[in-house]
Order: sequence, then C-alpha cells, then structure tokens
Amino acid sequence: VQLVESGGGLVQAGDSLRLSCAASGRTFSFLTVAWFRQAPGKEREFVAVITFSQGRTFYADSVKNRFTISRDNPKSTLYLQMNSLKPEDTAVYYCAAETFLAGLQFTSAHFRSWGQGTQVTVSS
Repeated sequence: VQLVESGGGLVQAGDSLRLSCAASGRTFSFLTVAWFRQAPGKEREFVAVITFSQGRTFYADSVKNRFTISRDNPKSTLYLQMNSLKPEDTAVYYCAAETFLAGLQFTSAHFRSWGQGTQVTVSS
C-alpha cells in the first residue's frame, strides 16, 4: 500500500486544518487506516483510527472532541479534520494502513504501511 499525506502547514492556535492521505495499491475498503504523529524528541504516538468494514473510530484522549477522522472509500482517501489546534499539536503527522485489522486500540507496530508524513506547526 502506498500512502501520500497532504494538507499540513503553519497555523495559529485555535485554527483548523484538514489533512488528507491518498492510498493506492490495495482495495481501500479493506484497510484499517490511522493517523499518528511525532513531535521533535518524542516517540510516535497514536492520534485516531477508522476501521475497515464498519468504519468505527477511536481517538487519543488528547485530540478527542477536536479532531475527526473520516474516510472516502470510492476516493481511496483518509482525512483528519483538526479543529481548535494547540501548540502541543505541533508534529509530523503520518497516515498508516493495515489490511483487515480488527480492534480499536493500536500502536504503530500494528501497521505495515506508512506515508512520508506532513508537518503541522501551531504557533501560540
């Protein structure tokens, strides 16, 4: 699976951004897809996931009620709508995919396919 993220940028605290992740090489509806992020000097952390089939979602507590993950299967695209951004949201955001992955709580080790990342910087 090939994944290409876009939509990152420099915004101010309180602003919104929408990230996109275009997938190819596998039937998108078979993929559980997720967003992770990595800030400088920190480990990569889980942000949100949306499962194949039923499209169930799960969020990290730090982004719950601010971020929304969604998918468009005909377009083979994953989205992350980020509202009320905070400086602590600054990180490189990665999308990840795995075929027929069930469950809701994952680490990066559960995903074999990764995008190159897109930088999100939130100024105070």
